[in-house]
Amino acid sequence: MTITFVLDDVATENPVYTSILIACKMHNMGHDVYLTDVRNLAYYPDGHMGAHVVKAPKKSYKTQQEYLQDIQGDNAIKERVKATEMDVLFIRNDPSAAPSNEQWAQTPGAVFGQVATQDGVIVLNDPFTLSDSVNKMYFQQFPEEVRPKAIITRDPQEIKEFYKEQKNKAMIIKPLQGSGGKGVFLINEDSAANMNSMIEADLRDGYIIAQEYIPEAAEGDIRLFMVNGKILERDGKPGAIHRFSASGDARSNIHAGGSTKKAKITPAIREIVERVRPKMVQDGVFMAGLDIAGDKLLETNIFSPGGLGIACELEGTDFGLEVVEAIERKVEYRRVYGHSVSNKFLNTL
Repeated sequence: MTITFVLDDVATENPVYTSILIACKMHNMGHDVYLTDVRNLAYYPDGHMGAHVVKAPKKSYKTQQEYLQDIQGDNAIKERVKATEMDVLFIRNDPSAAPSNEQWAQTPGAVFGQVATQDGVIVLNDPFTLSDSVNKMYFQQFPEEVRPKAIITRDPQEIKEFYKEQKNKAMIIKPLQGSGGKGVFLINEDSAANMNSMIEADLRDGYIIAQEYIPEAAEGDIRLFMVNGKILERDGKPGAIHRFSASGDARSNIHAGGSTKKAKITPAIREIVERVRPKMVQDGVFMAGLDIAGDKLLETNIFSPGGLGIACELEGTDFGLEVVEAIERKVEYRRVYGHSVSNKFLNTL
């Protein structure tokens, strides 16, 4: 199998990142694994998309750190590949990670991925869905009963009125477009006096989404991985982590200073997955990260859900192998059925 990973920036990748975990594993299994980023994609005169890529020079690596060192170092094999040479294009860039002076870098992965499907490349996740989900408006399309009550607006007064309607006198505000815990504020009776400045800060990034505060979020949230429209499980263990926020911080995102422990997957959480599963399958979402607190879905991440390596460590299980095996099956399905099955359908098959 030949697979190309589209990342934010190969030079800034970290050995613990989920993308590197999967890429290193696939490389060690003998697959041709290329890494590129949103700055190195191209559309060529012959009508095919492609990319300038790097590939690890050794046949196998003992650690992800050694693998990434070769990828980022002078020993990396540099090539140019076209869609006609790829079996799979795995889009793993995070639109919100694009620097403020490079807003154009948010969408190339999805846009070039759409072109790649014309050559029969299996693009994960479906690139047309990725284009639709760049901001959190996509999240509002899931059933109302599984997500917090919310308002999306640029009107500060409407946000303040929404706050007054909250029975527990608390709400979360964050930019409509973005992730990684940036611009996330908890507004409650203690911080309401600073509401204007919080709103003003998020308005710089466009629209604001204000959500009712879920009290269970004070105990952290569950990052649960879905693959092929189902909970990622191996050896009877769930691909999930329980994340805790830094003291006094509304963010449980690990990069924002949070910590982790094993996650307990309750019947309520499984019910949430069942509720969101139809849309995930319909939209061709191969791999997603659901953020859950109590019986509510706080957020969906279908671009670059992270934390899979931590789940592997906590559970002592190789979830990465489960992901690789799922991708291998898709390549075989494409070989057998050709273009008679769509990319969107293959994503969750």
